[in-house]
Amino acid sequence: MTRPVIVVVGAGPGVSGSVARRFAREGYDVGLLGTDGEQLVQLAGELEALGAAVGRTVVDVTDAEATTAAIQRFGGFADRIDVLHFNPSAFREKDPLELTVPELLEDVALGVGALLTAVQAARPFMSGGGRVTVTGSMAADKPWNRAASLGVQKAGVRNLVRSLDATLAPDGIRAVTVTVRGTLSTEGAFTPDNVADALWSAAHQVVADWQVEVPYAG
Repeated sequence: MTRPVIVVVGAGPGVSGSVARRFAREGYDVGLLGTDGEQLVQLAGELEALGAAVGRTVVDVTDAEATTAAIQRFGGFADRIDVLHFNPSAFREKDPLELTVPELLEDVALGVGALLTAVQAARPFMSGGGRVTVTGSMAADKPWNRAASLGVQKAGVRNLVRSLDATLAPDGIRAVTVTVRGTLSTEGAFTPDNVADALWSAAHQVVADWQVEVPYAG
């Protein structure tokens, strides 16, 4: 049997890197999509040291064609994707009177739209027991007006996850977002590693009691 596979969309040094390491320690091989080639090389080395086979692609995930091709390569390698983790969002420090419509749409294309691309690309390689996990934020409920687009992204992606879960559930695939109700930090409850643990737990919920949104308050 081949090892399970997680594809991490928006891979980097924060929560997404911690998620990749958490799953690698549990025996998963890993596909990484990110925008910073040096970060991907470093993360890939860490994952390989944990015993994972790693594929990595530098890609702008708002480029639907390139993202689809990358995910399909990862899926085709082992003919499976067991977990798709989605992490990207755009932070743009502009309040609603400064933010333009094109800027808002650009940010939503990254923080929400790219999830559609990723799931549609991964779906042919997912089967019963597959999971889609998304890093959520309290900005969905309590947005900071100085970063107005971030709240829109996090509210939108949480809503989209509900639709994805309802669509995929009949085939035994579930989707979940973990709403991080705190500020990421280098120590304490809100370290990237602790959030990654919460995402691992959310992906491994008992199906009969499935929650599409799981709050993480430390």
